[in-house]
Amino acid sequence: MKKRRMIDIPRGTLDMLARCAAVLKPPPELTLSQWADRYRVLSAESSAEPGRWHTDKAPYQREIMDAIGDPHIRKVVIMSAAQIGKTDAFILNPLGYYMDYAPAPILVMQPTLDMGQTFSKDRLAPMIRDTPELRDKVDVKSRYSGNTIMKKNFPGGHITIVGANSATGLASRPIKVLLADEVDRYPASAGTEGDPLSLAQKRQTTFWDKKTVIVSTPVLKGQSRIETEFNQSTREEWNVPCPACGHYQPLVWANVVFDREDPQGEVRYKCERCGEVLGEYQWKQAARRGRFVAENPGAEARGFHLNTLASTFCGWKEIVQKFLVAKEQLDQGNPEGMKVWVNTELGETWEEQGEVVEDAELLGRRELYEADVPDGVLVLTAGIDVQDDRFEVEVVGWGVGKESWGIRYQKIFGDLLKEQVWTDLDAFLLAGFQKKDGTVLHILSACMDSGGHFPDQVLRFTRDRWERKVWAIKGKGGSDVPFIRNPTTNNRVKAPLFTLGVDAGKALLYQRLRHQTKGPNYCHFPINEEAGYDGDYFKGLTAEKMVVRFRKGRPVVTWELKDSKHKRNEPLDLRNYATAALEITNPVLQVTEGAPQPRMRPAGRRRRGGI
Repeated sequence: MKKRRMIDIPRGTLDMLARCAAVLKPPPELTLSQWADRYRVLSAESSAEPGRWHTDKAPYQREIMDAIGDPHIRKVVIMSAAQIGKTDAFILNPLGYYMDYAPAPILVMQPTLDMGQTFSKDRLAPMIRDTPELRDKVDVKSRYSGNTIMKKNFPGGHITIVGANSATGLASRPIKVLLADEVDRYPASAGTEGDPLSLAQKRQTTFWDKKTVIVSTPVLKGQSRIETEFNQSTREEWNVPCPACGHYQPLVWANVVFDREDPQGEVRYKCERCGEVLGEYQWKQAARRGRFVAENPGAEARGFHLNTLASTFCGWKEIVQKFLVAKEQLDQGNPEGMKVWVNTELGETWEEQGEVVEDAELLGRRELYEADVPDGVLVLTAGIDVQDDRFEVEVVGWGVGKESWGIRYQKIFGDLLKEQVWTDLDAFLLAGFQKKDGTVLHILSACMDSGGHFPDQVLRFTRDRWERKVWAIKGKGGSDVPFIRNPTTNNRVKAPLFTLGVDAGKALLYQRLRHQTKGPNYCHFPINEEAGYDGDYFKGLTAEKMVVRFRKGRPVVTWELKDSKHKRNEPLDLRNYATAALEITNPVLQVTEGAPQPRMRPAGRRRRGGI
């Protein structure tokens, strides 16, 4: 058996090998929250409690931070209230983690360049200065380091800070980690280059292990980037166990219990299962065992929602006091305070409360007509909509003061590429509608939509029936577009075509639908569903709402669907077209001796836009 030779290694060599091993040793496996708990130091100028970071003070932050640090997750979305500590937890902690633990090129995007500079000076620079693990990684003294306010170099990567309003900052070198802060305050376009968030994400295409973090307090529904991103994610809500029964549930405003007459009184919360009403301290103690629950667990992106009720930085009493102030302002007709409260306290989008009409109210006020055409009707007009497989027609009766009666809502099915269905439509428009005394009224005028299906056929159909006052119309949106314009023949068929300001028409119709007293401007509907006035008709008639949106700082009136589940708005369009037919024909509606009769205005006295 061979004897092993013992080799004597000088102590100096052993020390050198030990130092080399220490340098080459891989760092310990740390989650982002563990890194923050071990190394992060909060600065005095940016924190109410400077010193060592403790994730346990805000336990809802841990799972979100660890998702950001997880190399297997590509995108993390945080839609939250304002006082959640999101900048420290979800922007600054990831920056420190990637600088120290997983170096990479990083882009931080703020809404504007000015906000980017403020973030760098007031938040990032103090963190680098006061966190020992980061302090020596950024050379802020040498003029040859290349470090500026908007650019920080460190071994293995760099931090570039840009404003979403600057296309220049979004068009340079590739980046692996994108931290997009307050995305709902980004402009619609970075200069003329397009959506800034999309431009920034394009810079990540060369990295297979890219990371995108999108953070924001939401603003307006329908215009919210963060809500769009959140809806496509796992949609996780922070759930807290009831201190009494242990049932996990999200903290929602509806279950907050307080005395409106005593804003300084105790604020409590009611369990959705056992009904126990307990104080804030008990619920926040239970929140230490809280967890996120996903509504859409199969999504690729992790998405988290937080409201201020979960926050350990804000008391419930303060939230209630802000609510009561906002509610008082809302009651006085000023919704701005409530809009801010919903955004910043609930972490939810604000939906503009536009002008709406409820379908159930109109359905409930239907009447029993004594004949197809009630006695008060002087003239009939019609609106015609064109679909792929049918025409939809509404016949409307008009009386003194433009009091209106729904007469018939008819669907005429057929192949619109064949002549028969057009013949059927013509026959319907020629048919008469009878009054109680046997008088038959015929359709005085009709407007037919040419802006959708089969436009050339519509133009030919109406051109050949011009003398019968069957007119082609084309809708145009915009609050500045007048309801009726003079017709033009600037089309391939050379048929007269009216441009209809549909938004102005809808606003006029909704004013009339809200009218409660029978007489001028009141809208009547028959209780006979065979005439077509069923529940679906009224849902379609009231399918839209008028809202005010702010575009480039200016208020703009728009019409939007009231309920995304009900998108059929043909009855609304048809009533608009039938109203336009009345306005174009412009008869004088008055009562003569014995019976009400319409009188046509002399040609020279027609309103602008008349024939």
